[in-house]
Amino acid sequence: MRIPLAAAAAALVLASAPATAQDKPVELRFAHWLPPTHPLAKLGFEPWAKSVEAASKGSIKVALFPAQQLGKAPDHYDMARDGIADLTWVNPGYQAGRFPMFAAGELPMLMSNAGRGSVALDAWYRKYAATEMKDVKFCFAHVHTGTLHSKQAMPDPAQIKGMKIRPSNGTMAAFMSLLGATNVQVSAPEARDALEKGVADAIVFPWHSIITFGIDKVVKFHNDHKLYASTFAWTMNKGWYDKLSAAQKKVIDDHCNNEWAGKVGKAWGDDEDSGQAKMEKLPGHTIVKLTPEQRKAWRDAAEPLYTQWTDAAAKAGQDGKGALEALRGELKKQDALY
Repeated sequence: MRIPLAAAAAALVLASAPATAQDKPVELRFAHWLPPTHPLAKLGFEPWAKSVEAASKGSIKVALFPAQQLGKAPDHYDMARDGIADLTWVNPGYQAGRFPMFAAGELPMLMSNAGRGSVALDAWYRKYAATEMKDVKFCFAHVHTGTLHSKQAMPDPAQIKGMKIRPSNGTMAAFMSLLGATNVQVSAPEARDALEKGVADAIVFPWHSIITFGIDKVVKFHNDHKLYASTFAWTMNKGWYDKLSAAQKKVIDDHCNNEWAGKVGKAWGDDEDSGQAKMEKLPGHTIVKLTPEQRKAWRDAAEPLYTQWTDAAAKAGQDGKGALEALRGELKKQDALY
């Protein structure tokens, strides 16, 4: 049977139209483990949720569940997989070794800028997400950068030996172990308590979050360099995504892309970087300037981690050296290579 041209055109318009009030209303639970006052909540989660609601003309509402309300910080990937939450914010570094390709973004002194680095990492990782995060719908990746904050000045990596360090992720934990430290594995909300009680001597963390979590009350020395990046993924339960209408899926897809990776990465990254200027004005705090020789010492000390990562990628069936060069290429293209 032939379909009249006008009818076919109308059907095409409807299929590609944005979500409308005719779509069945849904409310998606977005779980994260940051306090609701955290800069990322205000600059990332809330604007994204409002944009989804606006683009869907109100047919998709996103309810935010902060502060580990639905589960512990390390469990957020599995929470999306299992439907405990519909959307989650994940730090894959909390489960070292589980996402080997994603961990490339954690390599020390690799990225110089969080916003542009987020664009690069997201673009690079998408081809690996289909297999490495196959249990969920991968939304996008982003990063923040940070440094070492401690109770005493530690500009030289040799000073790390014998210290108790709260690392930011699995790669930094490996780095601290390589330098002779003992790792203290606690989530961000638990870090201040660990430092106050002497369970940890120092922490690897972004600048503004040190203030947000009240950790500035405990650590007074802050190294002035981009020691690391922590990588994050926004993930969605596949079952919930499959239940959405075609138009609603398009809204989600339009918010799970490289553009949003850059938006969130820049907004949070710029805010975190602004924390350094705020820290400089706080009484009793010292920004530790590193000499060129000290910077080189940190980079040389980190070199074995690059070899370890390429080996881990090879064990995962990937060309580790080629993948790392491709990531560096994306970072260079975005002017975000350290």
